[in-house]
Amino acid sequence: MKLYHTPGACSQAPHIALNEAGLSFDRIKVDIPTRTTETGGDFTEINPKGYVPALVLDGGEVLTENVAILSWIAEQKPDLIPDGTLGRIRMIEALGFLTEEVHKPFLGFMFMPSDEVKAINRQALEERFNYLAGQIKGDYLFGDRFSAADAMLFVMVNWCFGFGIELPPALAAYHARVAARPAVQATLKAEGFA
Repeated sequence: MKLYHTPGACSQAPHIALNEAGLSFDRIKVDIPTRTTETGGDFTEINPKGYVPALVLDGGEVLTENVAILSWIAEQKPDLIPDGTLGRIRMIEALGFLTEEVHKPFLGFMFMPSDEVKAINRQALEERFNYLAGQIKGDYLFGDRFSAADAMLFVMVNWCFGFGIELPPALAAYHARVAARPAVQATLKAEGFA
């Protein structure tokens, strides 16, 4: 299995989840602006969309999009799926919110330099992180067990530090708990952040 990723990008979420699941995989870095892999290959041959993450399964199938990749990883290690009859659906619901309503406003900070656009995105992010802080149930998003959605939430919370987004105290404490997990530490080290 191969994970195509860019250190610190949203592809860090499946990197964390793969480590949490204990799955064996190779990491291949992708330079997003040039769409080339660390070996000089054309990343668009793997993912024609041109962005990370992409997960190539052992049979050669390619998964893209964090919702799909994180859901697939969780299915390989059901401990990463929240409990309850709607556990899997609640995880997908959270992943959808994180990828659509949290990840997208960050793009305004990354690719739209206008102060006006940044102010709009900052307000949206602060509102959404306040909502998420109220959703924490126990140590993690769905209780006392880490889920695949927590991998994505950790990355989004982590981005706040780089963009000066103020975090509610509950999410700052959450970030510290998740950052201390061995799988997260291994991911941060592999990506050059620890």
